Amino acid sequence: MKMICSDSLGRLSVLQLDESTPSLDITCRWKAHGYEAWIAAFNYWNCDVIYSGGDDSLLKGWDTRAAPDSPVFTSKRHSMGVCSIQSNPHREHVLATGSYDENVLMWDLRQMKQPTSETHVHGGVWRLKWHPTDGAFLLAACMHSGVHILDSTADGSPIVSSYVLHNSLAYGADWSRVSLPEKSVTIAEPASSQAEEPVAGGGDSTTQKPEPPAHNLRIFYESPTASFDVVLEDDSGGYVPEPCGRTDDRPAAAVPNSEKCKQAQTNLVATCSFYDHVIHVWRWQRLSPVE
Repeated sequence: MKMICSDSLGRLSVLQLDESTPSLDITCRWKAHGYEAWIAAFNYWNCDVIYSGGDDSLLKGWDTRAAPDSPVFTSKRHSMGVCSIQSNPHREHVLATGSYDENVLMWDLRQMKQPTSETHVHGGVWRLKWHPTDGAFLLAACMHSGVHILDSTADGSPIVSSYVLHNSLAYGADWSRVSLPEKSVTIAEPASSQAEEPVAGGGDSTTQKPEPPAHNLRIFYESPTASFDVVLEDDSGGYVPEPCGRTDDRPAAAVPNSEKCKQAQTNLVATCSFYDHVIHVWRWQRLSPVE
């Protein structure tokens, strides 16, 4: 087993775990950045390739099979310290990076001259984590801006869910690897005749009613206060999604087309904040049409 770490002297160190001893030995160490090296990460598809970011605002790529003091590439695209990097474990050529410049950049590793998208998240990006099963979604802990989930497959990698931690800084974030059961939810959508309402004062102008929210990020557990959102479980301890609209026992044939059944896909997200030393567990629910 190999590990990579960075340090305040700007160095990267590759460590090898010898399970027979057991011992942890440094197999390679080199000067990678002129200032603090904030982050180092493996390419999940090729563990000989390493990415690093430092307080010198540089993003670098390294191949440990070659001379370690010579980077494969160096990018100056970030304008401040690069403090988070993660290779996408589901999409081979996708890399995400975050910086104190408050931007999350998506990269195609086959062409590192320019990022494929740039998302301003209004806070330094301390942590990036790809969804454990869906390569589209990226979780970001963004200091005073809170926690965001980005959709990397949509144009511009927009933010699809957010939560701001008041009076503190979002420092770390990760997804739960435990799968929660998916359940179908019937969502009542306004009929086309009800979707538009005249604007006060008359005229031909109309205003569109907002669509039902497709994403939800809600607090589930908070430590040290140990407060729980008890609506998530039934008497047997099973997960119960919140109804998004009306549900009933009508047969499928009796349900009008304006009411669509959608699949509730739910994940748990854990975050920690800096000043108040609190761990939060969130429930993120997104809806997708049932085939």
